[in-house]
Amino acid sequence: MSSTARASHFSRRGILAAGGVIGIGAALTACGGSDDKKKSGSAAEDSGPWAFTDDRGTKVTAKSTPKNIVAFTGTAAALHDYGIEVKGVFGPTKAADGKPDVQAGDLDISKLTILGNVWGEFNVEKYATLAPDLLVTDMWQKDALWYVPDESKAKILKLAPSVALWAAEVNMAKALQRRADLAKSLGADLSTAKFTDAKAAFEKAAARLRAAAKSKPNIKVLIGSASKDLLYASVPKMSADTLYFQELGVNFVEPKANAQGFFEELSWENADKYKADIIMMDNRASALQPSALTDKPTWAALPAVKVGQVVPRTTEPIYSYAKCTPILDDLAKAIENAKKVS
Repeated sequence: MSSTARASHFSRRGILAAGGVIGIGAALTACGGSDDKKKSGSAAEDSGPWAFTDDRGTKVTAKSTPKNIVAFTGTAAALHDYGIEVKGVFGPTKAADGKPDVQAGDLDISKLTILGNVWGEFNVEKYATLAPDLLVTDMWQKDALWYVPDESKAKILKLAPSVALWAAEVNMAKALQRRADLAKSLGADLSTAKFTDAKAAFEKAAARLRAAAKSKPNIKVLIGSASKDLLYASVPKMSADTLYFQELGVNFVEPKANAQGFFEELSWENADKYKADIIMMDNRASALQPSALTDKPTWAALPAVKVGQVVPRTTEPIYSYAKCTPILDDLAKAIENAKKVS
């Protein structure tokens, strides 16, 4: 899995994942669901029986299209962009200052039931009162439901069918298509100008990033995430976003991953192990931001830091075309403007 799971919940377990993954392995929870592993497309009529085959290969069915949907916050935000609203969310939703978390996107969190805001939190009793028809979340490892606690997963999965969609193992384009597939099955109209224009803008941004990477093939990019004691250098192929960027030609640093395969843990004394011209830093609340690293001499001495070539990384993208387009444009701009400093 490649997504640094959120906030202090992860640091408490000592598993901050740089490259976009906190809470890998032990932090992930096994998911349940139908045993039907037949792989097929995903579609259902609004009024009749509903079916969708998720990325576990599980065919999820219902007598009618689910209306009382509960989802991981980032997935709920993606569905919202397609016009599909949820009743409740779990995962990083409300920041410490009370404002929406970065993963909440355009959701009006004041109108949602928040079942849990940090790793390990999921109010099963409150979930039951929503009379859920469907639970939707991401998947970073096969058959693992993101932000569904292992201790309560059996109770949770008894209350409603679940859908899991890859946030790793596939590239960003595929991850986007699968969220669009789900939204369509739930009633979204993907023939509207809003959707087609958003998809066209994404494709234009992808072409821009490809051109930028081709024009500056020697610009090396490091994917990082910071904690008090460690800099996590992520393996690009392990997350849907950076895998896609790599396929578009971005020249990433390839760290020597630990046994889990997602990132390499570097002490701050060894933060200069890899040469990079651009550093993409995890933008989530679970990671220290560059402004909090000024007291670390090795960080301050990095060439990319010295020349200001440090950019935010949206480690857990909201997989709608509208939300992913700026991510591509921002990285393209960073590469276009980058100087070779490594």
